[in-house]
Amino acid sequence: MTLPTTKKSTVGNEEKIIPHLWSIILAGGEGTRLAPMIKEWLGEERPKQYCTFTGTRSMLQHTVDRADRLAAPTQRVTVVGASQEETARNQLDGRGGLLVVQPANRDTAPGVFLPLSYVRATDPDATVVIYPSDHFVHPEARLVEAVRHAVRAIDLLEDRLILLGIQPDGFDLDYGHIQVDRYIGGYGAHSLWHVGRFVEKPKRHLAKTFAEGQVLWNTMIIVAKVQTLWKMGTKVLPTMMRLFETLAPAVGTTKEDRALHGIYQTMPTQNFSRDFLEHVYHKVSALDVTDVLWSDWGRPKRIAQSLRRIGKVPAFPVELVGVA
Repeated sequence: MTLPTTKKSTVGNEEKIIPHLWSIILAGGEGTRLAPMIKEWLGEERPKQYCTFTGTRSMLQHTVDRADRLAAPTQRVTVVGASQEETARNQLDGRGGLLVVQPANRDTAPGVFLPLSYVRATDPDATVVIYPSDHFVHPEARLVEAVRHAVRAIDLLEDRLILLGIQPDGFDLDYGHIQVDRYIGGYGAHSLWHVGRFVEKPKRHLAKTFAEGQVLWNTMIIVAKVQTLWKMGTKVLPTMMRLFETLAPAVGTTKEDRALHGIYQTMPTQNFSRDFLEHVYHKVSALDVTDVLWSDWGRPKRIAQSLRRIGKVPAFPVELVGVA
């Protein structure tokens, strides 16, 4: 693979594109929860990020277009699973950026640090924004501005990570919860907090306790300095990070493919939220995003509810909402 060179703002977008800002798009998920509905709808298995639930763009394409409003397309790395490489290439055709294919799915921690290895190899002093590609957001412009504020804030909090959190509009046990602690300050229309605790998919009694205090839903959109995130990974997940250190000298060379497949022979399976974030919560700040409708669209019912709220017509037969 050829790594794109770092470029400055594109002509006509100088006021929007942020130099030394990179985007990482996470598109390697397999989407097992929606698999029955999607197979019934499309006649084939396809992770939700590659599906167009309404309009003309897939969830992946929506995410890429949002990211490209802040960082140049040449400064975007998208990570995908091997089984979806062809689909991803077709959907990203003409959109630029680098596509990195995981030799195997080892859960979300390697899924984050693999593309980070490529950013670090070219621009180690960069700021990076990490975006899941399978989440619904509306209105998109408001989320983009929240990310922009987080990018500005990270220059003042460069030894920390900033995680975007959404104000809950209901009670949902499927979402990761962020319990916030000390108020830091306001950035635009948003508040910035130190994180007190993370709980991934809390049990009902714990979620009710959270609801009584200040709690946000975890979007998994993360803003960080590349070096800060790498150092944290080295401290918390040393075995995994040693493998990515061995990949680094091969990035952009003829040895890259062999080195990448070699490290995945022994790559541990580790979850980014459970095995990493929950161990560095004291180094994480949460940006409280208001007036944004967000959903991870993990269930058919959520998709229908979200589209109904924004007045969009589903591209799938509505009777499939009951398929589980």
